[in-house]
Amino acid sequence: MKAKAVVFTDKLQVSFQDIEIPELGSDQVLIEVEYSWISIGTESSFLRKERISGEVMYKEGDPSPFPHVPGYQKVGVIQAVGADVHGLAVGERVFTSLSMVMGMVFPYAGHVSLAVTHASQVWKLPEGCDPITYSGLVLTQVGYNCGFRAPIQPGDFAVVIGDGLVGQWTAQTLLHRGARVAVLGRHDERLGYLPKTIHGINTQKKSASDALSAYNGIKIVVDTVGDMATFRKIQPMMKYNSHFISAGFLGETGVLNIQSLREQEITLHCPSGWDKARMDATLEGIEEGWLKTEPLITHRFPAEQADEAWKLILDKKKMCLGVVLVWKGSRLV
Repeated sequence: MKAKAVVFTDKLQVSFQDIEIPELGSDQVLIEVEYSWISIGTESSFLRKERISGEVMYKEGDPSPFPHVPGYQKVGVIQAVGADVHGLAVGERVFTSLSMVMGMVFPYAGHVSLAVTHASQVWKLPEGCDPITYSGLVLTQVGYNCGFRAPIQPGDFAVVIGDGLVGQWTAQTLLHRGARVAVLGRHDERLGYLPKTIHGINTQKKSASDALSAYNGIKIVVDTVGDMATFRKIQPMMKYNSHFISAGFLGETGVLNIQSLREQEITLHCPSGWDKARMDATLEGIEEGWLKTEPLITHRFPAEQADEAWKLILDKKKMCLGVVLVWKGSRLV
C-alpha cells in the first residue's frame, strides 16, 4: 500500500512524499491518521544527524540514518483490523505509537497518513473527546513517568530542569501529587504556560542557586533536557535521601559521580520509553483534566507543510512548544 509521510531525507532536509507501507497483518490495525504530534527534542536530534538510534550518538563513518520517517505518536480512525485482533473495531478513534513502513532505514514511523501497527500499540480514546488532546500521548507519558518516579509527601519541594513539553507535564504531575514545584527554564513565554501555582524561573535572568536558595531543601530534581551542569549546581541544595530523575538526552556528556550521590543518599532514576500501564494512566490523567495537553499546542501545520514546521522548530529566535501536524486523510491504494 502507499501512504503519505514526512521523511527526513538528509541532514536538515524534510520532505513530504509517497512511501510504501506493508499490507495489514493478522495481529495489526490500519488507522487513518488525523493528527501527529512532533517530539521536538528526539526528532530534532535525528534531523541534525546527532544520533542514529535510541540513545546512540552518530559518529563519522557510521551508516547514515537517512532516509527515515520520524516520530512515534498520532491519533486517527481505525479502517481495518487483522483477523487475530480483538477488542478493536473499524470506526473507533484511537491513539497509536510506532507503525510500519517500507524502504526506509528504520522500519518504524510516526508521521504517516496511514498507520499499520500492532494491536498492542493501540489505545482507544474516550468517546466524544477532541482527538488532538491525545495525539502526544507517548511524550505526555514521559512527563507522567518522570513525575511519578519518586515518593512524595505533601509539601515536598521538587525542581524540574527544562521548560519544554516534558518539563511542563512533569511539573503538572508533581503538582497533582502534592509537591511544591519550581521549573527552571530559559524562555519567559514557555514558563508562562505553567500553572499559576508552579514557580517558573528564567535562569537566563537569575541563577538557579540564587532562585532556589529561599526553599528549605529540595526533595526531587527532574532533568528533562540533559543539563548536568545545572544539576551539579543545585545538588548541594538537595535533602538527604532525596531523588534525581534524569530523562534528557545526554549523548556522551552524561557523566555522573555516583559517590557524590551516595554521600547524600540520592536515588537515581533513569526513565525511558513507554509501557501499557503508564500509557493507560496517562490517558486517564488527560481525561480527568489534571494533565493538560491542548493548551500547550502553540502551532498546527498541515502535514504537507512539515518542512515549514521544522523551519520554525530549528529557528532559535522563534518560540514553539507543542507542534502538531494535521492530516486530512488518505485513501487506501
